Amino acid sequence: MEVNRLDFYIGLSLAVSSSAFIGASFILKKRGLLRLARKGSMRAVGFVIPVCVSVGTGEAANFAAYAFAPATLVTPLGALSVLVSAVLSSYFLNERLNIHGKVGCLLSILGSTVMVIHAPQEEEVASLSAMADKLRDPGFIVFAVCVVGSSLVLIFAVAPRFGQKNVLVYILICSVIGSLSVSCVKGLGIGIKQLFAGTAVLKEPLFWSLVFCLVICVGVQINYLNKALDIFNTSIVTPIYYVFFTTSVMACSAILFKEWLNMSIDGIVGTISGFFTIVLGIFLLHAFKDITFTQDSLPLFMRKGPQDFPCGHKPYMALPQHERPLESEVKLPREGGMMGGWSPNQCNN
Repeated sequence: MEVNRLDFYIGLSLAVSSSAFIGASFILKKRGLLRLARKGSMRAVGFVIPVCVSVGTGEAANFAAYAFAPATLVTPLGALSVLVSAVLSSYFLNERLNIHGKVGCLLSILGSTVMVIHAPQEEEVASLSAMADKLRDPGFIVFAVCVVGSSLVLIFAVAPRFGQKNVLVYILICSVIGSLSVSCVKGLGIGIKQLFAGTAVLKEPLFWSLVFCLVICVGVQINYLNKALDIFNTSIVTPIYYVFFTTSVMACSAILFKEWLNMSIDGIVGTISGFFTIVLGIFLLHAFKDITFTQDSLPLFMRKGPQDFPCGHKPYMALPQHERPLESEVKLPREGGMMGGWSPNQCNN
């Protein structure tokens, strides 16, 4: 049990660090592009190398995280890369977060914390032979056949007709294929752990089968995700893709590793609630990022400074008991005076 907890914390640390590196790579790339726009294309190498290092480190950490922690935990934490890039952009790119963005960041952190607390424990899979037994499970075989069949229908029948009009077509292809790619990554991570332990996994046919399937799945994902980004707005594609991809991975992981069987009711509710909280946070970050909504846009009574109140009036504050007027001293509002409230003519009295 101690080994399992240690693996869990290692996987959690790798998943968080992966999001940090990938989120930082967005900022490095944008800073480099802005510098290119000012100084010309001769300095391209100066920012390409840091970006590649950051992305490579993040993807390697994400790959390794699947070998230690449940996919139900690692995949949703990928949303933190969006949070990291949003926060860093406000500091290094002078891109101010509006109130929607700040609330979205807080919700993403809250949802991630809830998911970490209620993360399920998957069945122990310590070798490629055990992974092969999992892959031969009838439930997973039915799931994989459905994924492949639906993907082929979407690619050859639906995408040519509706792909240019409906954002869901390309995203569904990426998401359902992505669930299989995560399973391949999980199996390869287990194989690499065995390799470092001295087991000759390179002779196992399953190891190379997983590599082959992973290359195909990732190629399909990148192709159709790029098509979606070329046609539709990023602020629409990113949150929708996150929701469908994470849901597909969680479903695949639940079928393959039986993560939900030993969970209590509060654990299931906590995991689902944390996931939807992250979804809401990502939606707020992306959907309203181009809207100018600051403190000055808030209703009058929600502003802090006394200069925001009419005629220099201060916000309402309760008087101490000994300073309150007697009922006989309270004057009734004058007739026609807006029911005793403030009127524009009172500023001139």
